[in-house]
Amino acid sequence: QVQLVESGGGLVQPGGSLRLSCTASGSIGSFYGVGWYRQAPGKQRELAARITRSGSTYYADSVKGRFTISRDNAKNTVYLQMNSLQPEDTAVYYCNMENLFGAIGSWGQGTQVTVSS
Repeated sequence: QVQLVESGGGLVQPGGSLRLSCTASGSIGSFYGVGWYRQAPGKQRELAARITRSGSTYYADSVKGRFTISRDNAKNTVYLQMNSLQPEDTAVYYCNMENLFGAIGSWGQGTQVTVSS
């Protein structure tokens, strides 16, 4: 089974940027899509962005205009470029493979993003 590993998190000041990477052990082209999810302390995990096999993208309203999801099929990697980060973006970020109905893989350890001055 294909495994996904997240990386790239860290501590950043408000207004700063980070780029997260989601690297698969196999071809990401075999999935309907890959989603970036996040879970803030005390809150449910939510979908932040998705990119499908065809390249279509979806963004949650809370990140639209600030986050950009992209993929590099040759590297089996999906990226999440996060700009204009705010404290409310603080969360553990996870990626997962998706079918038409949502996430279908097991959850990894994620990568922590902390936005604080």
